[in-house]
Amino acid sequence: MLRIYGELFLGFFRAGIFGYGGGPASIPLMHEEAVKRYHWLTDEEFADILALGNTLPGPIATKMSGYIGYRVAGVMGLIVALVATIVPTVLLMGLFLGFLMQYKDSPRVQGITTAIQPVIAVMLLKMSYDFLKKATMKQGLKKTIFLALLSVIFLLVLDLHPAIFIIAIMVLAFLPRKGDKA
Repeated sequence: MLRIYGELFLGFFRAGIFGYGGGPASIPLMHEEAVKRYHWLTDEEFADILALGNTLPGPIATKMSGYIGYRVAGVMGLIVALVATIVPTVLLMGLFLGFLMQYKDSPRVQGITTAIQPVIAVMLLKMSYDFLKKATMKQGLKKTIFLALLSVIFLLVLDLHPAIFIIAIMVLAFLPRKGDKA
């Protein structure tokens, strides 16, 4: 059991320490650890946890790490995963806050911040593409395109909170369809 706690800590610590830019930036790193490296979840399960986590209040990284930790190793796994997710931020804030505040107007510091943003965007796009590919394989191209367009309308045009759209899709998925057996 100690091995799994160590793996949980390392996996979420790595995602936390390299997740520059906050929770959304650490999601692809969590995916890498939870799905590809340690095989705690499938891609579909990770996508479900991400969707559910986005419907709840609070930081996405802690919600996801807590759930995954609990699923893998119970309450102690939840605690280990949460601590591993939070520790990098606490350490780095403590170490670098004074430094960053002193040099925040420095062209080099601003350059680092600006340079990392496209890298994070590409990581998020790659993960989105992977999810889109899997969705297309599971439900077909037409339904995937329809839901993607509907998402764009709800999220970008109507500016609705993602939780509203996610809950609506979940409700629709549970409604009985013609031909379903009771």
